[in-house]
Amino acid sequence: MRRTPAALVRAQPQPAHTIEFDGRPIPALPGQSIAAALWAQGILAWRTTRVGGRPRGAFCGIGACFDCLATVNGRPNQRTCLLPAGPGDRVTSQEGHGRADLAV
Repeated sequence: MRRTPAALVRAQPQPAHTIEFDGRPIPALPGQSIAAALWAQGILAWRTTRVGGRPRGAFCGIGACFDCLATVNGRPNQRTCLLPAGPGDRVTSQEGHGRADLAV
């Protein structure tokens, strides 16, 4: 038997579903966060900073740092490390504050 966390607890995960990231399909497991699904596909950055346009992705993984913000289903500034990836979720990269209508 392969020693993995799922095997150790005899978990039987449900089949993967698909989310969309910047127009491309990404597999996600039930209960997996959006950030984890992106990481699993080698996507490490999905936001740029307001000043300087530097790439950001998941950093703390517990919702404290706000580096993992993305637009999810049309809602900007969603912390992807806290959001479970739901079937059919549409996730898009976010530039800066994610709101073109804000004067910053």
